[in-house]
Parts: sequence; C-alpha cells; structure tokens
Amino acid sequence: MSKLERITVTMPEEMAAKMRAAVESGEYATTSEIVRDALRDWCDYQERQREKLRWLRAEIQKGIDSPSRPADEVFAELLAELQDIVTIEKKSAA
Repeated sequence: MSKLERITVTMPEEMAAKMRAAVESGEYATTSEIVRDALRDWCDYQERQREKLRWLRAEIQKGIDSPSRPADEVFAELLAELQDIVTIEKKSAA
C-alpha cells in the first residue's frame, strides 16, 4: 500500500452528518473511505474533462487544417438540408 498522509477537511454539518450516516448504515467502513471514494470519482471526472479538451482541440485543429469553403456555399447546403427536413416532417404529419 502507498504511504498515507493525514489531511484535515472542513465541511458543512449536513455533509458530515451524511458521511456519518453512511458509515453507521454500513455502506462505508469509515469516513476516510468515503472521502477516498469521492476523490477517485473526482479524479476520473477530471481525466474525462482533460480527454474531452484534447478531443476538442484536435477537432479544432482539423478544422483549421482543412480546406476552407465560402460561407454562402455552406449556408446554401444547410438551407437545402433544412428544407428537406421540413418537407419530410410535413409529409409525415399529413
């Protein structure tokens, strides 16, 4: 097991009460276990956020590196697609 370090955490009474209740119910063995579990979740969340950011930056770079097209051409295509969707919706509603 890795070396342990004691850290003091201050929290609202309501949170502390919920932690004590989780220990008393047997859901967790100790309040420290709850904090470690929460920190693991937080670390996982942070890693997912970093991965999303890496993906987003890569997508932005792809856009920067790709050939550009005139805006009026892109808007014309989008308008045509939207008109197709509206036509399909009108036919299905009839």
